[in-house]
Amino acid sequence: MGLFAFSQFSLKIFLLHITLFSTLSFSGDPSIYQEIHVSYTTVSPLSVPQQVIAVNGKFPGPVINVTTNNNVVVNVFNQLDEELLITWPGVQMRRDSWQDGVLGTNCPIPPKWNWTYEFQVKDQIGSFFYFPSTNFQRSSGGFGPFVINNREVIPIPFAQPDGEIFIMIGDWYTQNHTALRTALDGGKDLGIPDGVLINGKGPYQYNDTLVPNKLPFETITVDPGKTYRIRVHNVGVSTSLNFRIQNHNLLLAETEGYYTTQANFTSFDIHAGQSYSFLLSTDQNASTDYYIVASARFVNESLWQKVTGVAVLHYTNSKGTVTGPLPPPPDDFYNKGASMNQARSIRQNTSASGARPNPQGSYRYGSINITDTYLLNVTAPVKINGTTRAAINGISFLKPDVPFLLADKHQLRGIYKLDFPSKPMNRTPVVDRSIINATYKGFIEIVFQNNDTTVQNFHLDGYSFFVVGMDYGDWTENSRNSYNKWDAISRSTTQVFPGGWTAILVSLDNVGSWNLRSENLDRWYLGQETYLRILNPEDSKDNDTGVPDNVLYCGPLKHLQKEQKSSASALGHSILFTLLLGVLCVIFTAS
Repeated sequence: MGLFAFSQFSLKIFLLHITLFSTLSFSGDPSIYQEIHVSYTTVSPLSVPQQVIAVNGKFPGPVINVTTNNNVVVNVFNQLDEELLITWPGVQMRRDSWQDGVLGTNCPIPPKWNWTYEFQVKDQIGSFFYFPSTNFQRSSGGFGPFVINNREVIPIPFAQPDGEIFIMIGDWYTQNHTALRTALDGGKDLGIPDGVLINGKGPYQYNDTLVPNKLPFETITVDPGKTYRIRVHNVGVSTSLNFRIQNHNLLLAETEGYYTTQANFTSFDIHAGQSYSFLLSTDQNASTDYYIVASARFVNESLWQKVTGVAVLHYTNSKGTVTGPLPPPPDDFYNKGASMNQARSIRQNTSASGARPNPQGSYRYGSINITDTYLLNVTAPVKINGTTRAAINGISFLKPDVPFLLADKHQLRGIYKLDFPSKPMNRTPVVDRSIINATYKGFIEIVFQNNDTTVQNFHLDGYSFFVVGMDYGDWTENSRNSYNKWDAISRSTTQVFPGGWTAILVSLDNVGSWNLRSENLDRWYLGQETYLRILNPEDSKDNDTGVPDNVLYCGPLKHLQKEQKSSASALGHSILFTLLLGVLCVIFTAS
């Protein structure tokens, strides 16, 4: 064989093995590899230079795009000056809470280290986002979209869109996360945000007084006569935002992994931590561009006018720039229940296939007996032992020093208590590390009672839940008569309006330790969270996928941690190259 012929042959074999390697996994499903570097950078989204957290040099970070059943391998490099964890809210890791990326499941990645997450997105589709879960870091960035696409053999319940648009909205402070958490530690309220960012950029100068400087703003370019899928995520600290596009309807299609019955909205309330998909028809004339707006909700509008994000929707054949006043927000003066009614109107599309071909509506949750009820009372922050804390049922959660499963593996005692109260207790609030001892295969009811003065949002890792009820006033057992028992939307994050309640139903079929928390970052930071510990008493093997080979150690187990001498990325590439070189040598020798 000549040298040139051998080179071509070697290249083909090399590429063949790369292709095979990239799709091999223990479960036989394709693997997706992603490397993300989390670092600081300086930007000026609101005209003030400030330090933000970038992912691969971008703010916001890049899209992680996968497909149902893919095995996802994400190598995270921590280039910050403090510990880091990345979490994937809404992404349901079946029996693998080791990869969840919160302090109860993972030791944090030390500065200048890297750690590789490995999990499967099984039986799931939808729109999500990733973000750093510790040290209030999300308030400085580090977030990006996470998309799980349908397999090609599973149809989507609408015509294939002509394109996809990702929009990340959120309230923003010109102080970075270290300054904000120092304020919270000092018992201070964060106050009014300095603005709202859309895809990491400040508002278009729609008003010379409210936006005195011309700032870099987001422009989204579309072709006329097309349909786009817009995935919108509220990645902010705590502010509920109303999202709208001037002169355009938003056709709701999906939220956090489940297709909805399709309905048109002229504006839509998106609360902290929530994600939605809309279909946007570019059916307007192109005489001018159009405003894209995200403005603060349920606040004093005269004081919060600056807390408005403005981007521009630009048609490729547009004849002029956008001008004039912004499209108005919802008017709550004459219809105070409009936002709650909008939330209640979100229904599951029971005829659409999700990750599998069988209809989602075949799961008749309304006929299943409830095994346990947890009434979780949420109150405004209070002083506990001289420190400002937030609590649920009078318990302000003390962040763990070591992940719970790791503590169990090493038989550490006193790390946590399985005594979280199932209803409010008439006692002085305390700081404790108390978690819920939940029953495997139980079908539980969780009611969030919001006695705080602002909208509170709650998220449960590892699961989706049915949002079956929502109202103002105090929840009672008679409130169950108003539950939606047929087509309630299934999702992983829900809002609870002040002075009201929200009820959810959850089927506990996913073993592990799963974080239940406030998505309002200030309340979460101050202790408004707990965990559900779910074990299968009949099969110990079902409770554990095994400690990851690359597990990190911290707290009382820190002495077990070995020094990290090389990055997993470099090591993986070296091993792959060595293996492929060996294969080529064997083939060459045989020929």
